[in-house]
Amino acid sequence: MLFGDEHVRRYEETDGAVGHDWEKGAPVLILTTKGRKSGQERKCPLIYQEHQGNYVVVASKGGAPDHPHWYLNLQADPEVRVQVKADKFTARARTAEGAERDELWAKMAAVWPDYDEYQKKTDRQIPVVVLERI
Repeated sequence: MLFGDEHVRRYEETDGAVGHDWEKGAPVLILTTKGRKSGQERKCPLIYQEHQGNYVVVASKGGAPDHPHWYLNLQADPEVRVQVKADKFTARARTAEGAERDELWAKMAAVWPDYDEYQKKTDRQIPVVVLERI
């Protein structure tokens, strides 16, 4: 099973032929943010779903009390790069709210049921992020 930097490397080398279909069949994209402190590119493999022509990811960090670094980075600079298989594009990230968040959470939890467990482990509301192609 691929994780972290190795997952990113193999995904990029193969345009997602290796690494797109992950554990339990969950699809994965590569999200590139700009480090809010370093200014360096930061790449992260994330489970996603398509929704109305956009891509949706969850900032779960396994239910940790703090948001993942990639989420803090996109809050500082919402312009990100995304790779889905061989498709590479710039996107604007935004956090879903209210009824939209509820709908997207259900969609994401259907493909990765552990998200519901992660939410039970933390007091923070786990963000659901919409990546809109620019």
